[in-house]
Amino acid sequence: MTSTTDFTIPARGTARPWVRWVIIAAIAVALIVGPLILPEFANQTAARIGVFAVAVLGLNVVMGYAGQVSLGQIFFVGLGAYVTAYGVTQDWNIILVFALACILPGVVGLIVALAASRLGGLAIAMVTIALPIVGVPLAKRLSEFTGGSQGISARFSAAPEWTGLYNDQWQLYIVILITVIVFLLTRNLVHGKFGRALAIVKSNEAVAASMGISPYWYKVLAFTIASVIGGVAGFMYMVVVQYTSPETMSFAHSISLLAAMVIGGAGSIVGSLLGGAYYVLVPQWTNLINPSMTAFFQGIILLAILFVLPGGLASLPRTVRRLTRRASGSGRPSESAGTPPTRSDTPSQPTPEEKRHNT
Repeated sequence: MTSTTDFTIPARGTARPWVRWVIIAAIAVALIVGPLILPEFANQTAARIGVFAVAVLGLNVVMGYAGQVSLGQIFFVGLGAYVTAYGVTQDWNIILVFALACILPGVVGLIVALAASRLGGLAIAMVTIALPIVGVPLAKRLSEFTGGSQGISARFSAAPEWTGLYNDQWQLYIVILITVIVFLLTRNLVHGKFGRALAIVKSNEAVAASMGISPYWYKVLAFTIASVIGGVAGFMYMVVVQYTSPETMSFAHSISLLAAMVIGGAGSIVGSLLGGAYYVLVPQWTNLINPSMTAFFQGIILLAILFVLPGGLASLPRTVRRLTRRASGSGRPSESAGTPPTRSDTPSQPTPEEKRHNT
């Protein structure tokens, strides 16, 4: 007779591996077919979500996974946009423009990280705050490269005639391609040896140092990688918007990007995508309700989500599972409640003290 203990429950994620592939195939079909059937406004909105999802992903690398405070991620997005715009206006090869839009923000991020990563707490926050605060007036002064206060436009993402696509469809396909590549590369990075080292550095730097992991250099690498991803987002921003100005890297946008990361889910790849959707969609919805109260409504939404889901929107499935288990567990009678109290009819034996007293 077979015991019930012979049956084991498969680990989560291995019970039905085909489900994962079905979901991946469905997402792939949606990404391929979607731009062809969606209206122009929907394609433009989806493209902007992809742009800021990549920007939030870069911020998540440095804050969610490395545990550093960074309030200047929008600066690297703006720098990548300016490099792209200048290269296009100078008729440089678009591959070279893309490479420079990634490399230059990475170099600037490396220089900042070499100094800032030795600091901690509020000190590193002050350093990163200075980036957008200094970047806006600097962009206004360097008018030869940036167009000054008027900004600079660069139209280079029109659909080729051989594709038969509209401009919005072509731009969305470019954004989807870059976004998928960046997300896959980042996922492999944070789920590999580098990500495990970052997790140790984030939890306890002393333990990381004792294990031969340099907290300083891993923080530098995380900040540099985030800067490169910000530059990629800047290139994508020019693909979609085709115009940038000093306001692109304003401090207000940096705070909005930080809020999007927290709401989407810190330390979560999926949370970065949800954060990008929040960054783009919520202002549109609040503007439809009352444009003069956009900031108020966004603050209410932020507080409501954080009170209900402290881990961000990415933690919603986990929270639902926990509540479901708790509800199902509370409905089951406990062993102590289901077992009636036992009473022995045999008289209890006297203790040694009672025997001496009776004697």
